[in-house]
Amino acid sequence: MEDEVQILIESSEEKMQKAIEHLDRELGKIRAGKANPKMLDGIMVEYYGSMTPLQQVASVNTPDPRTIAIQPWEKGMIGSIEKAIMNANLGLNPDNNGELVRINVPPLTEERRQSLVKQVKKEGEDARVSIRNARRDANDELKKLKKDGLPEDLEKDAEGQVQKLTDKYVKNVEDMLAKKEKDIMTV
Repeated sequence: MEDEVQILIESSEEKMQKAIEHLDRELGKIRAGKANPKMLDGIMVEYYGSMTPLQQVASVNTPDPRTIAIQPWEKGMIGSIEKAIMNANLGLNPDNNGELVRINVPPLTEERRQSLVKQVKKEGEDARVSIRNARRDANDELKKLKKDGLPEDLEKDAEGQVQKLTDKYVKNVEDMLAKKEKDIMTV
């Protein structure tokens, strides 16, 4: 019985960790006024007839805080890369010099900053909901185990552990949101 409880707690912690990782990926895609190669994650480029992630056909880096430079492995890819960035609808205008594609990241307006903060808060709320769902699922499983003969004090201890995990991961979410909000609002 105790092994089952331990496995249950580890499984719920894993779910909570996945929620944090997902939040981190989503926040990386939200632009905070500074150029960041993560902004281009998810862009697919046509490469010899198949759709390929941008990072697999070019190196992406940021030479300065306002510029993203994309150096394709093959010069013939420049047009496809530009087209993929335009089609991604990120509000970025690529510009090429025959060797590499440059994207100038414009400074954010106050209004745009506010809407990005709302988007960040929504992502954070989604992460909190996932974490609370993991807690609820774990507590439901514990109740089933109690019906199957798990001692009540073990169930209460396990519920306490799950709650501590929930608090820890919700605090992680809060910290990540505060950091990202500060990034967005810093001019």
